[in-house]
Amino acid sequence: MRPLDENETTAVFEKLFKFTGNNLKNIVENPSYEGPDPNAGRYCFRLQKNRVYYVSESMVKRATNIGRAQLVSLGTCIGKFTKGGKFHLTVQSVNLLAANAKHKVWLKPTSEMSFLYGNHVLKGGLGRITENIVAGDGVVVFSMSDVPLGFGIAAKSTQDCRKLDPNGIVVLHQSDIGEYLRMEDEL
Repeated sequence: MRPLDENETTAVFEKLFKFTGNNLKNIVENPSYEGPDPNAGRYCFRLQKNRVYYVSESMVKRATNIGRAQLVSLGTCIGKFTKGGKFHLTVQSVNLLAANAKHKVWLKPTSEMSFLYGNHVLKGGLGRITENIVAGDGVVVFSMSDVPLGFGIAAKSTQDCRKLDPNGIVVLHQSDIGEYLRMEDEL
């Protein structure tokens, strides 16, 4: 497990910024309360076998006793780098994104299952939407009871959603919590 280099850090922060905006500062400066140390430090990003983990510094110090080949996971896996060098967020990052999300969408109970099966969010299934969303922004998808279901990319702005027909796509699906069941072997 090693720290991210400059290019990797840029790729991770750009992707996180797309979903959190200026709240990215809260993720980076989040104090850690894990471990027996009274001054446990902060959370940091580490790379292990092309996967990026969000882990406290005190846990990283303890993990140095474990060999790289034996270390399977540490902290929360928030994404992975593809063979082409691009960074993709994984479903495990949904709680981190939900706590710091800039743009949010709430689904009606009738369309939650459709989203959890991997389908895009349609205007007819939209319960609420935050203001000032622009097409292409990162959006975190919630149920009406504020349970984070996943995340995606806004296909339309908030203004365009008001004029859209009920079968129009509002959010393009990227990841959802249903992937825990659909992709057990890959996670």
